[in-house]
Amino acid sequence: MSRHILVLSVSAGAGHVRAAEAVCAAARGAHPAVRATHLDLLTLVSRDFRKLYGEQYIKLVEKLPQFWSFLYAKADRPSRDSLLGKLKRAVERLNTRKLDAEIARLKPDAILCTHFLPAELLSRQRASGKELPPLWVQVTDFDVHALWVHPHVDHYCVASDEVAYRLMDRGIAAGKISVTGIPVMPQFAEPLERTTCAAELGVSAEIFTVLMMAGGAGVGALDELAARLLALPERLQLIALAGRNAELLKRLQALARKHPGKLFPLGFTTTVERVMTAADLVVTKPGGLSVSECLAMGKPMLLVSPIPGQEERNADYLLEAGAAVKAIDATTLEFKLARLLADPARLASMSEAAHRIAHPDAARAVLELIFPQP
Repeated sequence: MSRHILVLSVSAGAGHVRAAEAVCAAARGAHPAVRATHLDLLTLVSRDFRKLYGEQYIKLVEKLPQFWSFLYAKADRPSRDSLLGKLKRAVERLNTRKLDAEIARLKPDAILCTHFLPAELLSRQRASGKELPPLWVQVTDFDVHALWVHPHVDHYCVASDEVAYRLMDRGIAAGKISVTGIPVMPQFAEPLERTTCAAELGVSAEIFTVLMMAGGAGVGALDELAARLLALPERLQLIALAGRNAELLKRLQALARKHPGKLFPLGFTTTVERVMTAADLVVTKPGGLSVSECLAMGKPMLLVSPIPGQEERNADYLLEAGAAVKAIDATTLEFKLARLLADPARLASMSEAAHRIAHPDAARAVLELIFPQP
């Protein structure tokens, strides 16, 4: 008998959507008896609310990170008169007819939320007496904030034992919490050959390779960081991911022409796991999904530009576990990279730590909890 799960995300940052897509991919692969539908809640709300919740969030964390840090801390213990209290009342006035219509049309056997907003909306509907399928929540950072905690959620899936403990401290019963890790796409659990993946990218499998996936506040743009690292005396290759940023990709390509055989710019790719396989170290922002992908592949991380709040706490977790080091600015990035290049034993230890705390099968584990196999 086929079961149907509705996965609700919110495209405020890419991580919530990627976690939802990972669960759907696991359903298509390892669980043929489970059918998954993914909906981004922001496609079902007004344009004004979509701009407020999605675009303004991105602008805030990029342009005013310290103000976001203040809001994040205040929001964790909200009062009615706080900014969060006002935002929550705006959410309470949000028209959910389109979401209600989609749930009625799809008739899912369970709902999984990879963002706190749909969890809050559906928990509130339950409080008012509305009948809903079992409601699950996947927390997508190595931390849990008050925004995720709602009284009418059936079960939480979290990244670590520490997050589970913090949820219990907020009043969630231990039996309603499972440590699954953060869902990543199934291909991050598959063994790949470094030589093959390096050849696909045109890089040497014999030279130390750094994958750069981040730049930003306090550190510098990706092309600026790459230029500084290319000036180091050590022998290394850089792979720089520009994503969908066409202007950044052009700047990286211009820089690469000045450093043939050392810098390899890439635009948007759907095969990050193959790029990671060719790398010895990943320079990245500590987003919950990005670092979970690195952990799944056992990659040491050099962390830069954490968003104050959730990404800082992600960084703390990885630093304590020994899977990462952190650079507070471009100068420190140069210094720490040079230190790691001179200490292969440290890099090996970081890789072992990453493997130790990784959950490459988190998406499948979540599905098995929601729909236990006979």
